[in-house]
Amino acid sequence: MSDTPGASRPSVRSTVHGYPRIGPHRELKRASESYWKGGTTADELDGVAADLRRGVYAQLREAGVDDIPSNTFSYYDHVLDTAVLFDLVPSRFTSPAAAGDRDEELRRYFALARGEQGAPPLEMTKWFDTNYHYLVPELSPSTRPRLVGDKPVAEFREASEAGFRTRPVLVGPLTFLLLAKAADDAPEGWSPVELLDQLLDAYAQLLADLAAAGATEVQLDEPILATDEGRAAVGLLERSYQRLGALTERPSLLVSTYFGSIGAAALRVLKDSPVEAVGLDLVTGGEGIDDLVKVSGLGGTRLVAGVVDGRNVWRTDIPAAVATLGTLLALTDELTVSTSCSLLHVPIDLDAETSLAPELREALAFAKQKAEETALLGRVLSEGAEAEYAGGGAGGNPAFTDARVRARLDALGPDAYERPQDRGTPADTPLTTTTIGSFPQTGELRRARAAHRRGELAEDAYKQILREEIDRVIALQEEIGLDVLVHGEPERNDMVQYFAEQLEGYATTENGWVQSYGSRCVRPPILFGDVSRPEPMTVEWITYAQSRTDKPVKGMLTGPVTMLAWSFVRTDQPLGETARQVGLALRDEVADLERAGIRHIQVDEAALRELLPLREEQRGAYLDWAVNSFRLATSGVSPSTTIHTHMCYSEFGLIVGGIEALDADVTSVEAARSRMELVEDLGRRGYKRGIGPGVYDIHSPRVPSVEEIEGSLRLAAAHIDAGNLWVNPDCGLKTRGYAEAEQALRNMVEAARRVRADLPGAR
Repeated sequence: MSDTPGASRPSVRSTVHGYPRIGPHRELKRASESYWKGGTTADELDGVAADLRRGVYAQLREAGVDDIPSNTFSYYDHVLDTAVLFDLVPSRFTSPAAAGDRDEELRRYFALARGEQGAPPLEMTKWFDTNYHYLVPELSPSTRPRLVGDKPVAEFREASEAGFRTRPVLVGPLTFLLLAKAADDAPEGWSPVELLDQLLDAYAQLLADLAAAGATEVQLDEPILATDEGRAAVGLLERSYQRLGALTERPSLLVSTYFGSIGAAALRVLKDSPVEAVGLDLVTGGEGIDDLVKVSGLGGTRLVAGVVDGRNVWRTDIPAAVATLGTLLALTDELTVSTSCSLLHVPIDLDAETSLAPELREALAFAKQKAEETALLGRVLSEGAEAEYAGGGAGGNPAFTDARVRARLDALGPDAYERPQDRGTPADTPLTTTTIGSFPQTGELRRARAAHRRGELAEDAYKQILREEIDRVIALQEEIGLDVLVHGEPERNDMVQYFAEQLEGYATTENGWVQSYGSRCVRPPILFGDVSRPEPMTVEWITYAQSRTDKPVKGMLTGPVTMLAWSFVRTDQPLGETARQVGLALRDEVADLERAGIRHIQVDEAALRELLPLREEQRGAYLDWAVNSFRLATSGVSPSTTIHTHMCYSEFGLIVGGIEALDADVTSVEAARSRMELVEDLGRRGYKRGIGPGVYDIHSPRVPSVEEIEGSLRLAAAHIDAGNLWVNPDCGLKTRGYAEAEQALRNMVEAARRVRADLPGAR
């Protein structure tokens, strides 16, 4: 970019990869859940969705964004939308509805996501290393990809009729197939990528339909290229985009990548293909510009430069971003400024927050503000507009530093990370039954919490409500026959936010909602400073619950890695150092629980797999600090105290060694949707610690039968010694109703009884 008087400036446009779809007041959540309960019609649900889409287009236009994306909306998940679009639906779900039967279309769509009697849902797992969950397509050699839907075309036309020229966004064919799994009936060794040519035919038809509808550009997202698996598939990448680029009836193509560097080999393939534009994440990892230098720039291929962080809430350093973009102008003939990825991962609007400290607020930007930053950067380069703020990022504020925390960490020795090896047996009986932690949170309980937060319910009255709920949960578990009990977590709004509200160095938002999956939204807290625990956080409630029963009650904490993964974290120091600070705070809580007589303490690391780097070369360093922070939190207990941990929806095979290194006595994991895959991995490794593979899926409203759970337990017992097996659901019961949760737990206890009765030596 030249500042010489009279020199022409480049024409630089602005865009974003995507935008939150839940609505500023979570309208999509409320409408979807009302529809599931029969309180909203299909037409009403579609009307809410159309209003949300138009609202997004208007907000992006108001922010000054030049090129607006469409087809980023989804009722549940964009990968699921792609599977339905191309008729890639397992046979256990009924055939598509007749044209015009909208209720039947929606029933089938939501059944894929949530399951129904006789048809378990698709497996759900994390979208790369984010806390967003996608539905995993199940494919087999008999699968026949074909275009059967028109969602991208319909939403493009809808936007056009409302006065918005948009760029339809699609999941790229390579990413879709590499994220899919082989169905149970697929031959061993068969891979979904064998369907690539057929799927490309379907994409070709869709691109032609979009061109006929008037679309001038289409975005195909290929984030798989940031992974080792994607980098190894450059031959398939070349095949895909030589084929799609050679089509005569198509819009221009933007192949967009994010979540890290894609490497010079993949970038060279895209540069040499007939596609018109390539999108790169220039925030994550810092390698994107190096890749561009290695391929000598993009030449005539337009670069969509992701310089505004789409995954964190810190304001962009505008001068630094302008300098980066100036460098990029030497590596490409045409440039568009963009976010590093979709803004799906951040809250919608900072203006909705009224209680954040001014020194923190001035460092933040949510989706609306990030769209404005992106537009500003485009104007700065194109028009020489003055930067409206010199902004940001996290850190550098002395008020966020606590010398006491840093001194305590510096004083730790190696023994702070080690537990005694001569520990007792965590279970008194094979197939010990328990739950993960939370019990259903009723409407009455949520209303009481809200009233207490508003100051309308006195502290004493609120605590009495919580004690009564704990009494109910303890009595129910005893009556069902569970072995190790939980207090049900009635005092907790969220497993991360609850602790963030009590830890120094964290801030929480009022309206900072982000979609996790489907209608499930969370408010990730903001970890901005050094972390410490001023006072006990859980001891009062756990000890009250233990006083109501002779059976052991687990203490329940959220682990340091998960506290980071499900928060927006400061960027001015290494993640490992921040995790150690959280681990030290939790160590104090674990010690207080043990002193209070609690002998089972669960420190959930639901996100251990989620934060695993996408490339193998970076994983060892990550697992070192992740494991150390957990061990710092848990290693101060006596040999007689049992340490549990829990992990959520993820592919665990890559971190089996990390799971072992945590040195927990019992690990509970999701296993229901993944058909006990992890148990087989652990069995092959000769795993000797306690393991609780989730025997039924709590994210589905269906109640599994005794026989279904029994089958899962017998499969697990074929790989793991029954003395090390624990029996539990695959996650907490917070989102379920009491009727379904109670029946499912009764079925689980009965299934465990049946399998236990058949063990050698059983009486």
